[in-house]
This record gives sequence, C-alpha cells and structure tokens, in this order.
Amino acid sequence: MDADLILVGGGLANTLIASRLRAEQPQLKLLMLERDDTLGGNHTWCFHGTDVNENQRNWLQEFVVKDWAQHRIAFPHLDRCVAGSYHAITAEQLHRVATEQFGDAVVTGVEVTEVGPEAVSLADGRRFTAPAVVDGRGDPGGKDLDVRFQKFLGLVLELEAPCGLDVPLLMDGRVPQLDGFRFMYSLPFGPRQVLVEDTRYSDTPDLERESMRAAIVEYAAGRGWRVARVLREEEGVLPVVLGGDLKAYWQAAPGVPRSGIRAGLFHYTTGYSLAEAARLADELAGFSQFRSAQLYKFIRARSFRLWRAGLYFRLLNRMLFLAGEPAQRYRIFEHFYRLPDPLVGRFYAGRPSWPDRVRILSGKPPVPVGRALGSLFGGPRPQASS
Repeated sequence: MDADLILVGGGLANTLIASRLRAEQPQLKLLMLERDDTLGGNHTWCFHGTDVNENQRNWLQEFVVKDWAQHRIAFPHLDRCVAGSYHAITAEQLHRVATEQFGDAVVTGVEVTEVGPEAVSLADGRRFTAPAVVDGRGDPGGKDLDVRFQKFLGLVLELEAPCGLDVPLLMDGRVPQLDGFRFMYSLPFGPRQVLVEDTRYSDTPDLERESMRAAIVEYAAGRGWRVARVLREEEGVLPVVLGGDLKAYWQAAPGVPRSGIRAGLFHYTTGYSLAEAARLADELAGFSQFRSAQLYKFIRARSFRLWRAGLYFRLLNRMLFLAGEPAQRYRIFEHFYRLPDPLVGRFYAGRPSWPDRVRILSGKPPVPVGRALGSLFGGPRPQASS
C-alpha cells in the first residue's frame, strides 16, 4: 500500500479532511492527488460564524484571510446591516497552509483516470493503492438530481482610492435583473482592494463571461470606484437542489467514498459547502481505522441525513425557481432579509427551527399564491426517503 488514505482532488473538502487528520492523527500516511498545480483552484470561500461550531471556527482560522463583524444587504426597498461574523478563505491561503502541513503528501499536476475503493490510476501510468480512497473532485454532473444554479464571475479589483466599504455587501439586488435573480457581491479585503462578483440564481449553468466582466466594471464605476487594475478573476457554478434521486446519485460510483459537493454535502439553497466540509473533516478525524467500505457507508448515510433534513430547503427552491418570474425573484430574498438577524443566521447554517420555517413563509407572499402552491405540489416533488 502506498498510503493509509488517498484523497482524490485537492479542493476545499479534501484539504480540510487532510488538515484535521494531520492535526489529530499525524501518524497516518496521506496522499492527495490534484489535477492543477495548486490546491483549491481559484476560489474564495466565505462562511458565517454561526455556520460552524466554536471548535471548527478555531481550527479554520489559519485558513482565514479576513474577518468582519457583520455584513450588509441592499434591495430596491430594503438596505440594512445584518449582525454576525463573516469570514473569508482564499485558495492562495488554503494552498499555502496545506502545503506547509502536508509537504510531499501532495502531488499536483496529475490527471486521474480511474478511482476505485482501494486504488487510483493516473494518465501517466502510475497507480496508487490504499485501504481507503475519498473522491472529492466536485460536482460529478448527471441527471439524478434536479438542480438549478447559483453562478458567479468575480474580479478582485485594486482601486485608485479607498472604496469606503467596511463590511461585505453580500447582496446588492438593486442591479438590473438578468438571467434569474441577480445581485452584486462585494468583499472588501482592504481599503483599496475589493472582490466584486456578478451573481445569478439561474436556470442554466452558462456564464456570460465577457458581459459579466463589463458589468462588474460598470458597477464599480457606479459606486465611484476607479479601477487601477484587476488582480484576479474567479468563477463558480454551484448547485441549487429542487429534488431528485439521491440513491441513484450515489450509485454512479458504488463503494467509493466521496466528499464535498460530490457527496451531496452542501447547503441546498446556497450551494455553499464549507460548513458541511468542516463537519465531515471533524468527524473523520475521530476515526480509528480507515477502510473504504466503512467510510462509504458513513459518508453516504450522512448525505442521506442531510437530504431528509433538507426537504424544506428544496421546497423553498421550487418556489424560487418555479413560482417566481425571473425578474421578480429578488422579492423573495428582499422578503427574507426583513426577518431577524438570528433567524437569518440559523437559515444559512442549515438549522432553521420550525418557528423559523413558518415565519419565512408567513406574511404577504412575494410570489403569487397559486403559482407558489403549484410549485410545491405540481410535478415531481422533492424526495425525503433514502
């Protein structure tokens, strides 16, 4: 055997798993295989302080490049700050910390051609073996899950003068509504450095890169920000789940443990996977033995528990995509952000209480009642069984 555990893919989920295992079980021989030259790709991951527990916040902190005490949202009829800490991790920081922790356990620039429960083959002919393999190579695609998309293109801008933005502006829905619900997301890393993303809740995964870049520059100009240069560009397409067959989704690669989005471990409404990745990393760090059969059973069961708990989120997603006219979908989020700060925090953490769930759906509906009911009860319903 070449390792005790092989992690296929050097994205967020597998990197956090490796980090926790290195901290809690340093005797384990790990091997991480990544297609690109660096870990984490070209991404920024953010999370609310309430998304994870105190211990997880503590060990995640070495990956964090910026913290804020609150964030702001803005819509045509609502502009407010929401209390609660917010934290940002960049791929550059993830790669730096991980390579210091793992050293030669990381092999980059390799193309994986086959993944099995106890072996991984590369395009260059090499084959690595271990009693346990975890596949964390992102969304495998397919038609087993009924998904729409949160997609974005972002530019890290260096400005000629301070931007005047002290806290993240997570949703600015005052922009023209294109391609579904659209908002601008601004993350101030410093007085003159800000990440601006053109983000859309859309029916398709396609990115109109050229027009999105132009829209970001136009948005910056509208805020009075003069761009000195673009430091970096990033993009992403995240799944927003309306329903589907999770059992079939897992049967695509029977016996191979998964992590991250590939395991279905993400928030069904936002597509964000960091909190679930941190939880799984903590749980695996407590394992005394690593065998693929054991890990597969454990992670699959965890995925199904999240699926059952996520029925409410899938129903909300159906209302968003099937009941709301694309140009009016922003009203659903505007309605949501009128709710108290603690409720907003519990929603993003994936743990809304039953009173929270009722309150989210109460009041004047932001979409027509008939269409809302049709989205919930018409056509295939989101499944809760395993």
